[in-house]
Amino acid sequence: MIQGTDTRRPPSGPGCADCERDGGWWFHLRRCAECGHVGCCDDSLGQHATAHFTETGHRFIQSYEPGEDWFWDYRTAQMTDGPELAPPRSHPEDQTVPGPAERVPADWQDRILRARADREGRAG
Repeated sequence: MIQGTDTRRPPSGPGCADCERDGGWWFHLRRCAECGHVGCCDDSLGQHATAHFTETGHRFIQSYEPGEDWFWDYRTAQMTDGPELAPPRSHPEDQTVPGPAERVPADWQDRILRARADREGRAG
């Protein structure tokens, strides 16, 4: 097992814990391999998985998408191998992407693209 993971910790829920709290929506989901916190990916407006790493230092995440099992190490900014985490391994397969369906705006793709362009403009 890689240091900084807890294979016994279940995920915090079926969606981004922070978007759920704030009434937001997400694109794809990531699961903290240390504490189970489910956050949204960097293409999501909230970028809560990365914010969780920044706040806690929990460096390893795993995709929380059905059919995906890859891990990411924030410290090295590289894909890595990881252990099998406690179930469930993904959000429910019938959950919409993006989700949750009732909170996703009709122009969600434009919002994601505008946010990405804004981030890239600030970085450049």
